[in-house]
Amino acid sequence: MRKVKWAVDYLTQSPHLVLEPQTLKGKWKDYLKVDSLHVEIGCGKGNYSLEMSNMYPDQGYVAIEKNESAAGMAVKKFDENEGNGHLALIQKDASDILSWFEIGEVDVIHLNFSDPWPKKRYAKRRLSSKSFLDQYKTILNKSGQIQMKTDNASLFEYSVLEFENNGFKMIEFSVDYRRETHNEDVLTEYEEKFVKKNQPIYRCVWEKI
Repeated sequence: MRKVKWAVDYLTQSPHLVLEPQTLKGKWKDYLKVDSLHVEIGCGKGNYSLEMSNMYPDQGYVAIEKNESAAGMAVKKFDENEGNGHLALIQKDASDILSWFEIGEVDVIHLNFSDPWPKKRYAKRRLSSKSFLDQYKTILNKSGQIQMKTDNASLFEYSVLEFENNGFKMIEFSVDYRRETHNEDVLTEYEEKFVKKNQPIYRCVWEKI
């Protein structure tokens, strides 16, 4: 997205921004005052983590977004939130995720409408590639999950194979997730657009073996 100056300027003023996430490694649940920890990688403007934290006030959400403008918009929403959400945001590239979370610290990782990086030479940048999955396995607890949603069929096919080949067990699978009502799961901004256009939403949930 284009640079949004006010959002970039606002970003560092927000109490929800964690500038040095490595200092909270192994301490996130205490920091957020929760028993369950969710991590959304590529949170965009933050709607999903915000609304999910309001829906489940006993669960903590750490949103990760590398784009400064999107991250600034997200934390402004977090700051203005009137709910009881336990939220934090990391404005960095998720390739360093092992530096921020302890072994087995995370309960659920959310991958919502991630960049598909369609060219093969960029496959390693996909958030569902082996290099990322190996890191997720380390920080997820024994029964930890990855919940993925996308509108991109090619990315979905690629991801299913990557999960199967890298130590995860499928527990949910849908090629048209929103054909039924799922009040337990918030729609992202992208998802709302796709649903209005009657485009299918692909979703899968994987558990660490």
